This record gives sequence, structure tokens and C-alpha cells, in this order.
Amino acid sequence: MPDLQQTKPGTRKLSEIARHVVVPKGIVSTAWPSVFKKASELGLGCDDWQVGVGKLALAKRANGKYAAGIGGVVLSIPRQVGKTYLISLIVFCLCLLHPGLTVLWTAHRMKTAGETFNKLQAFARKKRIAPHILKVTTGSSDEVIYFRNGSRIMFGARERGFGRGFDNVDIEVFDEAQILTEAAVEDMVPATNVSPNPLLFFIGTPPRPKDPGEIFAGKRKEALDGEDDDTVYVEFSADPGTNENDRKQWAKANPSYPSRTDDAAMLRMKKALNTPGSFDREARGIWDSETRVTLFDSEAWENGRKTARPEGLKVGALAVAVSIDLAHSSIVAGSMDSEGGAWVKSLHHGPGTKGVVDRCVALQEAFGVDVVIDGRGPGAVLIPHLEKASVRLHIASTGDVLDAFANLESRVRDGQFFHVDAAELDAALVGAVKREVGDRFALGRKKSEADISPLEAASLAAWRAELPEPEFVSKYENEGLLVL
Repeated sequence: MPDLQQTKPGTRKLSEIARHVVVPKGIVSTAWPSVFKKASELGLGCDDWQVGVGKLALAKRANGKYAAGIGGVVLSIPRQVGKTYLISLIVFCLCLLHPGLTVLWTAHRMKTAGETFNKLQAFARKKRIAPHILKVTTGSSDEVIYFRNGSRIMFGARERGFGRGFDNVDIEVFDEAQILTEAAVEDMVPATNVSPNPLLFFIGTPPRPKDPGEIFAGKRKEALDGEDDDTVYVEFSADPGTNENDRKQWAKANPSYPSRTDDAAMLRMKKALNTPGSFDREARGIWDSETRVTLFDSEAWENGRKTARPEGLKVGALAVAVSIDLAHSSIVAGSMDSEGGAWVKSLHHGPGTKGVVDRCVALQEAFGVDVVIDGRGPGAVLIPHLEKASVRLHIASTGDVLDAFANLESRVRDGQFFHVDAAELDAALVGAVKREVGDRFALGRKKSEADISPLEAASLAAWRAELPEPEFVSKYENEGLLVL
């Protein structure tokens, strides 16, 4: 590919700062020089790293097709870097160079789509660009920039269904790609099937645990594993585990720091992104490890993972928890082994609270143990219904909840907490944070980034299983039906 002269003195090259750069096979040329020339004519400049991304994004094979025309151009990049400017520059120039081009620019949220639309309107009003613009329409679901040569850029939010039913689309930009569902991709990507040379952009920050980030994460994994020859993948990020105040790491993650994104901007983000992990993802570009554990040492948690409970281990308690939005519920069984180890196993995890009371009735009849529930948590809405169904409850006080969490922390640390492998428990752990209650701690529902009801139930079940057993006789005691 031809080298292009540095456009902004002192800016850094892509090869100097990007953590990962994965390039498709078979590249023989790039359309970037024509885009760069057009951008210069329009008075639009670039930093060196943007030149590097542009050259790769528009790279072509011998047949003249974009090398990333199948897998797309995937950018994992922090906020306030200049990515919107770069993609806007590319899209505007391509629209001018290729009359009749149709572009769909989507974001997950209407707020983001609207902000991007406003930025591109500003592009359209620039002195050298405005003569090429026919009109700009605004209004819900009708934000479009029309060019005099027949090209157009359409904007919308995926959460409102934008992108369905289109055809003859040449370029699609998936902004906020960390929140991109498979359904949205299935709705939108086929719209490019009849384009002679389509191009897809996936732009985002590392997804939070609760985000539907499977598409974005999957593209990253395939690129880094060397399983994809048709994708451009570029990632900017700081080194995992480094101090979040380290300015050298800010510069490593953000190619525009400190020349365009200054200390004040980074500090504003740090103050605003105060949920644990948020600043690392959105400002430092760091992806969660596949084995990330927020509350406990990952090795200690993994050492407690088991495929099954020991044979003959008696259930000592059941616990119920409900997510803060009442969208999910969990039931977990707790037991103590002969060596003082606490065991938990997830018995139920599902949407809403429907069927939870009936499930508790059946499980208590089978195992003859208390059902523990936090008397001040979201699950308290079930207490009247459980009592009406004659379920014997242990309604945990705030002190009990604090004891249960302390018990969980100390047992995991000491290698005395064992959990039967369950995806919902792992997901809860990845997104969970703890909160201060006086001089003690509990699980923090409001700031946790996932449904933590499985972990709440596990902590209560393990704690209650260690207390003296209640006097209760199961109707199934002598029938050999205790299956767990």
C-alpha cells in the first residue's frame, strides 16, 4: 500500500499505539488515497493513526472488492478518541466519489444516533461540503443527509427497529457495536446483498457483562484467533491491571491523548464512569477477561468450581433471590460437608417470578429445610405469597445479609466454598460489585452490571446451611426421592 505523508505533525502512527491490528489476506491496494485526496479538497485533515485505520478499512483485493467486505471493519476503541470523525470523513468522501451510494448509520440508542446525526450535519455545513448537499431532513425516523449526486446517509436507532426492510444499501455503520444483537444483524446485513462492493463498520467499546455483546466479542475472538481472513480488526487499549490514573496508559489506549483529548476530558470521564470496570472499558479500552472475577481472586473462585456435589451430601438450606428490576429470580441449595466446606448448587434461574412459589413448595417438601429470603431485598415481594403457600421461611435481616456476604468472601478466600458449575452464577459474579453498609459489606444491586440474584441466593444458602437445623420432617424422607 502506498505511504501517505503525515498530515498532523506529532501525531502517532497506528503501528505505534494499537494493541491489536488484524489484516485480511490478499490485499493488493487501497481506496484510501482517493478518499484522502477528497478529504483534503474538503478541508478535512487526519491524524496519522486515522490514516492507518483508513488505509486498512478501504483495502482491496485483486478483484477490486473491499478486503473487509465480508467480515467488516471492526474497531474496539475508547470514547473521545476521534472514531466518529474518522468514519464520518470516510463515509462523506465515499458518498461524493461514488454517486448514488446509500449508507445506513445506526446506534443502539436514539440519543447516540441523534448525537452522531448532529455531528454529521455539522460536516454537511462546512464551507467546502455544503455545495454538495441537496438537503438534510430531520425528525423521528427521518434523519437523512441527501447529496446532489444521489448519495444519502440515513440515521436511526436499532432499539426502535431502524434498519429493517432496507435494500440496495452499500455501507452500514454499526455504532455502539458492544450493544448489537444477532437479530439486528440479521435484519440489516442482508440489505447489502445486492451492492456491488459493500462495506460494514462495527465500532464500539468493550461490552459490559449485561450488554448483548456476543456479536462484537465474537468478531474480536475470531480475528485474534486467526480464524477470519475477511475482517479488519483494530483495538486500542491500556494494559490490563495497570493503575487507572497512569497517564502513559491513557496515551496507550487513546491515540488522541493528550493532543486532542486532554487531562480534563479524561478526568471528567473518570468521574462520570464510576461503576467498577466502566472507566477501564470505555476510557481505557480494556476487555473483560473471559475468566474475569470482580469480587474474588479468580484462582480462588475457579478452585471452588465442581461438576457435581459429593454423593449423599444433605441439603441444609434453600435460598431465593430476585433481581433489582424483578426481571429474574433464582433458587439455590446450600450444604455443609463433613470437613466444614460450604457447597451451593443453582436449582432455578429464570425470567420474572412466575412459578417461584410453587417451586419453593416442592423443594421444601423434598428437602425439609428453611427457605431463606432477604426481608428487605427485591424478593420481599414474594414473602406474602410464600407464607400463603405455607412455605417455612427464614426472613433474613440486614445483619443476616451482611453475615452471609462476609461468610461468602471468607470461604472463597480460604478455599472452603464450592459451587456446582452454573453459567448464571458465573455471569452474576462477573457483573457483581459490593457496597458498604456501615463498616461492613454486602452485594450492591444498584451498581452491579448483571443479574446478581444467583450469587445473592448462593450466599444466603451457604450461610443458612451452617446454622442449626430446624425440626422438620419431609414427607419424602423415607421414599428415596431426594434428587439434587
